[in-house]
Amino acid sequence: MKRSRFWAAALACVLAAACVGGCGAHERRTIGTIAPEEEKSTVSADAAVHMVIASNQVSEDNPYHYGLQTFKEVVEELSQGTIQVECSDGTLSENETELVEMLDDGTAQMVVVSPGYMSAAGVSEINLISLLYLFDGFNHWEAAMDGEFGSTLADMIRERTGNRYRIMGYWSAGVRDYYGKVPIRTAADVQGLTIRTQISGVVSEYWTQLGAQPVDIGWGELYDALMADEVDSAENDYTNLMLKLHHTTPNGQYICETHHDYTTRLFIMNGDFYDSLTAEQRSWVDTAALAATLEERAVTYDMMDSSKAQCIADGAIVTDYEDMDIDSFREAAIAI
Repeated sequence: MKRSRFWAAALACVLAAACVGGCGAHERRTIGTIAPEEEKSTVSADAAVHMVIASNQVSEDNPYHYGLQTFKEVVEELSQGTIQVECSDGTLSENETELVEMLDDGTAQMVVVSPGYMSAAGVSEINLISLLYLFDGFNHWEAAMDGEFGSTLADMIRERTGNRYRIMGYWSAGVRDYYGKVPIRTAADVQGLTIRTQISGVVSEYWTQLGAQPVDIGWGELYDALMADEVDSAENDYTNLMLKLHHTTPNGQYICETHHDYTTRLFIMNGDFYDSLTAEQRSWVDTAALAATLEERAVTYDMMDSSKAQCIADGAIVTDYEDMDIDSFREAAIAI
């Protein structure tokens, strides 16, 4: 599934027209506070700008790839090539910690990361969106993240981090499910299993409360760990686990739709870099970031069913959401 350059250019025109002519029924929602035009930039209006944008996912079939490519195409089109963008699909690093470090030192200007990295930077409130069973579905998630809540959270992150991080869009990595070497149906079935997940914070607390043992394994090493029986299970969305072939391993063959996390990922920019741009350049970046966010979400939603079908075709054994005792899983989350 490849998106065309025509699609990106057409979307840019629609967004630009909406920003000039008014948003109408489908109001464009901003993310955080946009720097006022009277602020002075450190970049001249005709200076060429080079940007590196990155995620930790190596596959070009991953939704992140389409989001990054859309940003590149739209901002280069709007700027008539005066802003040049280099996209990195896992080539800079598959480690999100390293990507954040690159954002800090100027190696990259925009990256896609999990919310937990903002907690480490001093914004503990970000842990709220890591709570499991927080959202009922993606409509609920979009209403929260694109509304006042998401805007307030973005402002908080920018202020608390001293403008180190500016949220340019809320992306998603789908809805996460359990997969492992044994099937589960109730929360009690998790007892005694090792599971690759976050080893700190509310996610770790949740799986520990169920009786599982969270283990720290890098995303790039998880396939080998599942093959070698170094971990009993993991949790992720269909698209990401399918692209990494985790469902083809002995310890990843049973996928059980817990739907415990409608995920949020942060498309963030170095705030000082953003402020260094001219007002016109910032408007191009804002429009491109919105286009990228819409595209990344659209691909995420489109791929959920096809990725599940591919897993089943490859031999994975799926327990559907309707056949799970979801109340037993939700109860533990509510306690936290």
